[in-house]
Amino acid sequence: MATITNLNDEKHVLDMDWGKIQWLIGKEIDPECEMTFGMVYIDAGTSNPKHRHPNCEELIFVLSGECDHSLGEETHHLKPGMMLRIPRNVIHDAKVTSWEPCRMLIIYSSPDRQTIGE
Repeated sequence: MATITNLNDEKHVLDMDWGKIQWLIGKEIDPECEMTFGMVYIDAGTSNPKHRHPNCEELIFVLSGECDHSLGEETHHLKPGMMLRIPRNVIHDAKVTSWEPCRMLIIYSSPDRQTIGE
């Protein structure tokens, strides 16, 4: 059975100190799904806290804005149209470097992604 969600439905939006996350699919939305998908919005001049996902890898696709994304000891400057794969259990965070917020699609290889802060 198909699942349809919509960015205009704010039922699954999480307000964070640094921005917002909106989930479009994950085990909380559809217990039969096999992945997690959403959009993250990080405010200009801020960053999300360092964290890792022990049970899945993450793909990030930048839609707008720019950020420096730390991945372990490396840092990658991401611009719109760029994608970054974050391996399972690697500590990472994103610091917005543009004057505008950074908006990214986020995809996880598990429907019940786990997040552990560092």
